[in-house]
Amino acid sequence: MLAIVLALASAIGYGGSDFAAGLASRSAGVIQVTLLASAVSALVVTAALPFAASHPPSAAALAWGAVAGLGGTTGALALYLGFRHAAFSVAGPISAVGAAGFSVLAGLLLGERPTPLALTGIVLALPAIVGVSASAASGTVAGAASGTVASAASAGGRPDEPAGDPATAAGRPATGVAAGLIAGACFALLFIGLDRAGSGSGLWPVAATQVAELTVALAVAVATRNVRLPGPRPRLLAAITGAAGAAGTILFFFASHEGFLAVTAVLTSLYPAVTIVLARTVLGERLTVLRLAGLTLAAACVALIAVGSAG
Repeated sequence: MLAIVLALASAIGYGGSDFAAGLASRSAGVIQVTLLASAVSALVVTAALPFAASHPPSAAALAWGAVAGLGGTTGALALYLGFRHAAFSVAGPISAVGAAGFSVLAGLLLGERPTPLALTGIVLALPAIVGVSASAASGTVAGAASGTVASAASAGGRPDEPAGDPATAAGRPATGVAAGLIAGACFALLFIGLDRAGSGSGLWPVAATQVAELTVALAVAVATRNVRLPGPRPRLLAAITGAAGAAGTILFFFASHEGFLAVTAVLTSLYPAVTIVLARTVLGERLTVLRLAGLTLAAACVALIAVGSAG
């Protein structure tokens, strides 16, 4: 049960990170938001490191952490490419379902055997993720990558410009599908890497993840000559993005070692539901039938997984 609570808390962190990044990217360049958010994420993990790093890290744990970071950043770039060449509603849901689906497959191949009730919840979670991620991607401008799945949903336009209207995305669904699948596989690698790093080294694998992500973000910023801070408001939002994203990553790391990867990755992938709720409460966005259906199905799958895991 603790794994479920931690995974849902991780989804809240990722969903909040995504929402803040979306707001920031409306008035600042995606790379600016990404770089600052990545730096803040690294600072948060560094501050938490002494409280959960009692043992020296093993080389394997650090390597898996770095692989997780590269997976998250590569997934962000792939998803950004998908958003530039196709509608948000194409790449977004595919990447979210792909992350959950590939993680479930990896968990089963690694010998995990959730109960039949929990498996039913996992299966129902996939269409729920489609509903909430499709509406989240089209209803709000998803934000710049901060090294997490949630904040990896970058918006359209040139990388060094504020995000534009999603409706202007070019209609190339095949590109969107391919980018979404690649992004989903990379995000699954983020989940799998954190899971395989093990818990024996404390938060050192998460620190390696953040270092890898910050390195990539800095390299992209330098290559595009975009190493500068955004304005005051997007700067604050980017900082919130990084802090919330780091919290989501830390919570998922602990969740994956308290329960099955197949369960925790699916529950964490429900993060777009949090973005929808925040958009409704903060921005007053309308809850469409698709959104309500996705949220209802998400609640049902969480209940099934919780009951199944408890049983």
